[in-house]
Order: sequence, then C-alpha cells, then structure tokens
Amino acid sequence: MIVAFDFDGTLSDSEMTVLLGQRCGAADEMEQITERAMNDEIAYAESLRERCALLEGLDDADAGAAFEEVRLRPGAAEVIEALREAGVYVAILTGGFERGVEAALAREGVEVDAVVANRLPVADGALTGEVEGPLIEGTKDDALEVLRAVVGDDETVAVGDGANDLPMLEVAGLAVGFEPKPNVEPACDVVVGSMDELLALFERRGLL
Repeated sequence: MIVAFDFDGTLSDSEMTVLLGQRCGAADEMEQITERAMNDEIAYAESLRERCALLEGLDDADAGAAFEEVRLRPGAAEVIEALREAGVYVAILTGGFERGVEAALAREGVEVDAVVANRLPVADGALTGEVEGPLIEGTKDDALEVLRAVVGDDETVAVGDGANDLPMLEVAGLAVGFEPKPNVEPACDVVVGSMDELLALFERRGLL
C-alpha cells in the first residue's frame, strides 16, 4: 500500500511561498497567485514560476529561516507514524520545496519513505528567482506511477486539497480530500477536515 500526501494545505497549513514572500515583502502577491492556482484559474507551473520569480535576490539565510517556520498540522506526525508502523509506504508529493518539507519533518522527528518536491536554486548566496524539480511541469499522477513501479505495489491512496492534486486523486485507488477546494471535491471519494478524521478513516479502511 502506498499513501501519497500533498504537503502545503494538507500535511501542513503553512504555505511555503508565502513564508518566503514575507521575507522580501511579496507575501500578499504570493498568496493571491497561490489561491488562483489552487482554484485552477491559472496553470500550476505558471503560478509557481511567477511566485518564485518574486523571490529573486532573497538572501539564502533568510530563505532558510522561512523554511524553518514550516510546520506540520497538529496530528499529522501521528498519522505518518501510524501508517509507517503498519508497513505502509508513505510519500509526500508536493510542488513546494524539499527544504521546507525536510525542516517540518525533522522538527517533529518523523520520516517518510519518499519526498518528491521542487528546489530553489541559489547563486552567490541568494535565490535566483528560478525553480527546479519534478513537479513543475510534471504532474503528481506521473510521480505516483513511478512510486508504484519502484515499490511494486498497485494499491494507492492520495490525500490532497488543491487543483495540482487532481491528477493523483483521479488515478488513486482511494482519493481523500483534506478540506479540498470546491473544484477538487468532486474528484474525492471521501472528504476529511482534520488529521483525527483522517486517522479514523485509515483505521476504518484497514490501512492500520
């Protein structure tokens, strides 16, 4: 069994690009672009590049401080731990950034089996305003298919909230919306509003 989580808006209630934008006075603009993307008003890749361009010149130390502010939702660490103790392969598939995911997991002392995320290149001690990684143009259904091949398991659960989660929600065996956006909810088999509800769902479905 593979359980693939989105990160921003799902495992975390932080929004990485907004935290980064606060460091360079672009948080409001970041939030507006993010909201448009999550509601499927603009393509995710376009929105991500627009947000990252606003970060050009941000000192890498300030970026690191922003990533240290990323937090897991209350109860998220317990869900991850319960799944892994049950032998479930746990992955995070996010258009966000490796450094923020790693910081949040380390803070809670939990690990996952795989993180598929993007990166912000640094040159001369500052962000370049560019973005690199597998989930810019690539979609989460493709990432989930790679995990299936690597793990050798076709049973999948996807948990997400925004438009860029739709591809993996649509192909997963069980699609779980975590407080999903209105345009995402129709693609979900079940909707939850807290990590406690998610844990209870996994218990009912026999994942634990």
